[in-house]
Amino acid sequence: MTGIDPDRSTVSPAPLADDLRSDDARDFPSRTDTIGAALAGAIGGPVGKHALIGRARFMTPLRVMLIIALLFLAFGYSTKAACLQSTRTGTADQRVAIWENQRAYYELCYSDTVPLYTAELLSQGKFPYKSSWTEKDSTGAQQIQYDGTPAVRYMEYPVLTGLYQYVSMALAKTYTALTKLVSIPVVAEVVMFFNISAFGLALAWLATVWATTLLAGRRIWDAALVAGSPLVIFQIFTNFDALATACAAGAMLAWSRRRPAVAGALIGIGVALKLYPLLLIVPLVILGLRTGRMREVGKTAGVAVVTWLVVNLPIMVLYPRGWSEFFRLNTRRGDDMDSIYNVVKSFTGWRGFDPNLGFWEPPSVTNAVTAVLFALCLCGIAYVGLTAQRRPRLAQLAFLVIAAFLLTNKVWSPQYSLWLVPLAVLALPQRRILLAWMTVDALVWVPRMLYLFGEAKMGLPQEWFTATVLLRDIAVIALCALVIRQIYRPELDVVRRGGVDDPSGGVFEHALDAPPRWLPTRLRPTPPAQTLEPEKELTLT
Repeated sequence: MTGIDPDRSTVSPAPLADDLRSDDARDFPSRTDTIGAALAGAIGGPVGKHALIGRARFMTPLRVMLIIALLFLAFGYSTKAACLQSTRTGTADQRVAIWENQRAYYELCYSDTVPLYTAELLSQGKFPYKSSWTEKDSTGAQQIQYDGTPAVRYMEYPVLTGLYQYVSMALAKTYTALTKLVSIPVVAEVVMFFNISAFGLALAWLATVWATTLLAGRRIWDAALVAGSPLVIFQIFTNFDALATACAAGAMLAWSRRRPAVAGALIGIGVALKLYPLLLIVPLVILGLRTGRMREVGKTAGVAVVTWLVVNLPIMVLYPRGWSEFFRLNTRRGDDMDSIYNVVKSFTGWRGFDPNLGFWEPPSVTNAVTAVLFALCLCGIAYVGLTAQRRPRLAQLAFLVIAAFLLTNKVWSPQYSLWLVPLAVLALPQRRILLAWMTVDALVWVPRMLYLFGEAKMGLPQEWFTATVLLRDIAVIALCALVIRQIYRPELDVVRRGGVDDPSGGVFEHALDAPPRWLPTRLRPTPPAQTLEPEKELTLT
């Protein structure tokens, strides 16, 4: 005899709550995912069978992911810290960051932000797009471009990114002035410029995590891969791309909430920061044609154009030569060291499409080849999007478009991979697969830096670097293949389980196919007829 009441186990030790609602449709990684189960073991194990889901008052999934993001942003700052140590004495504007002997390469701490402060005349307080400088060779002599004119440079970034740098510079100089008036720590002005820029970039990435979390729907924990992506560690503070990822993710969130005008405004702002958010219009057009919802797509595209013009027009009118530098630079750049074209050159000895160019002469053949390859990829994506038996999700097509752009483009700067992170998580929420790709992509940074350091200084030969680039490209191609496979076999798409259609689809969600009459039969959805339930109106809160 134990003396225990046999009926005691069936009685609650306390009165039940009045509200027993539970979000049981939510995905539980601690039960369904190997990585999630392993991590859950460190904090008490998987969620209980009788737990009320979605009722936490403070540690909500969103707040947990923002905490994870803050941790990884701190890791990202730590990887740049070695390049933020300053030298010299005197006032803040007399001190500089220690970059001697190519320290940024062997310490793996390179960031464009530090050299840009001097190179683009920000250290002198000059206004971007108004001020210019001439390129010089290693001897200090003025460079002459291929057409015989001096090589004159201006701010090379789109308008809002240039203004972001200008505001960061103004704040850094304000801090420098304060150090001369009150007793506060004296920090090298260029380091303060980096810190202020990094703070804004961190906020932008937190906004990216927030938007992706809301877009993930019932699979809210998928966004943890955005918050804790290995790419954040090396690339979040390498350049200013996080600003554009925030706008792109925000635009997709606005579209999912059926706010096409807001989505267009965010795309327009994103294009004024970095060109890639413009590519989000492509999947919208494809799905708009398939569902007959081109009116909403047109509204988004129109607002995007107007917003971009409003932002750019003042600089375009006042400083047209400086404003156009971004576009001019992109036409004259050759194939970058991270591009697939350079990979081929490094292993074959091929000299490229334009082997004998003068200084700053545009690589016309390379430009044409990349444009044609990308156009062919877009045609293929459009065919998949229009003819698949079930309408693809918006995130799936958006990922394919951005990935195709990066794979065919002549430039794939390492921080560009951040563009793919939120889209990959939404398009293909296979956590182990995505984590493997992100790790490979992040580690490309190490051989890249050691290659730039120089083989003669115990760095790495070019082939070690280009081999890792090739592995990254293969990984991204594999992700594209998996996304296309799930488009053609939607029963494999974990997002669509349980009757879910497209959490980011907006007006496309639950929409039946209604392509225009002029669309050829071969570009219409593949039979059999659709079995999707009729469109449901969403209630926005």
